[in-house]
Amino acid sequence: MPQIDSSKVSRWDQHGREHTVRVQRTGIQRTIRCDTCGWRQGAQFLPWLKAEEHLAEAHQATVDPAGAQPSR
Repeated sequence: MPQIDSSKVSRWDQHGREHTVRVQRTGIQRTIRCDTCGWRQGAQFLPWLKAEEHLAEAHQATVDPAGAQPSR
């Protein structure tokens, strides 16, 4: 039985909106899909890098929520 794994890459745009691309893996196949616009692509190598590139180019979403500092 094939194992299914998934993860996501999230970035914020300059208006504070979150955009997410999900990476799904079934065996050796990986598919990346944007929750915002529905864009999909198969990616055998470096799917997370391709996800980040899509977010930056299509949505101008470049702020990493994991790296963001909370305001005081």
